Amino acid sequence: MPLITLTSDIGSPDYLVGAVKAQLLQINPAFTIVDISHNIPPFNYPQAAYVCRGAIKNFPEFTYHLILVNLFEKKPEQLLLAFHNNQYILCADNGLLTMILEESPEIVIGIPLEKTVTKNTTYLTSAMGKAINQLVNGESIKDVGIPDVSYIEKRHLRPVLESNSIEGQIIFIDSFENVIVNITHDQFEEQRKGRSFRIVFKRDEMIDRISESYADVAEGEKLALFNSAGYLEIAINKGNAAGLFGLKGFSEKMRQGQLSYQTIKVYFE
Repeated sequence: MPLITLTSDIGSPDYLVGAVKAQLLQINPAFTIVDISHNIPPFNYPQAAYVCRGAIKNFPEFTYHLILVNLFEKKPEQLLLAFHNNQYILCADNGLLTMILEESPEIVIGIPLEKTVTKNTTYLTSAMGKAINQLVNGESIKDVGIPDVSYIEKRHLRPVLESNSIEGQIIFIDSFENVIVNITHDQFEEQRKGRSFRIVFKRDEMIDRISESYADVAEGEKLALFNSAGYLEIAINKGNAAGLFGLKGFSEKMRQGQLSYQTIKVYFE
C-alpha cells in the first residue's frame, strides 16, 4: 500500500485537513496517510524544513511526502516532484525543497497545472495525488511531468561557524517549550576539537556541559542536549525554557527587532 505523509501550515482545527485527505483517498482508496504536522507557522521556512527533514529520514524507502506549506507564495504555475535518497517529496515551487534536503535533489520533475482551473489547496493536493498514483501504477518519474525543470532554490538556515565559536538560530520551539537550535552534533564536535565550551543565551544564561537526558539535572534546572534529530536543544527539566528565558523562533521578518532572542552562541576555550 502506498504510504503518504502530510505536512502543512493549515492548522489542525481547519476542515481543510480532512478535505485534503479526502482528495487523496478519492484518487486511490489504498493510500495510507500519516500526519506529520499541520501546525507549521505560516511562512516559517526554517521550522518547516526542520520538521520535514527530521521526519522524512525515519520513513521506509519510497514513501511519498506531501508538503503543503506556503503553497501560494506566488501564483502556482507548477508543483515539484523530487526523488532523493529513495524518498519522494512533493511540494510547491517556493524554495522549501532545497531547504529540507540541504542540497539539490537527485531528480526533480515539474508537475504542470491546468491553466483554467482555480488553483486552491484541494486542487493542488489532487494534482500531487494523481502524480503519486501514476508512480504507484508503474509509470516512470520522468513521464509524470517535465524533467529537469528550473525551480526556486533557497539555502537552509546555517549557523555561523568561527574558529572559537558557533552562533546558531532557534528554528523550533516544541509544545514543552524546549528550544531547538540549528547546530548539529557533528558541527558542534567538529568546531569543538575537544575543548571546553560555554553555551550562552539571553545575555547572562550559560550552560557548560551536554546532558544525555532531561533527568541528568535536577527538576527546574536548565540543560543542553542533542535531540533525536541530532540538533542542539536547550531545555529545563519539567519546565518551559522558551517562556522562562524569553526565547523565540527565528523569523526573517523580525530578524532585526528580536535577534538577541533568536540566537544561541557556543564559545570554545
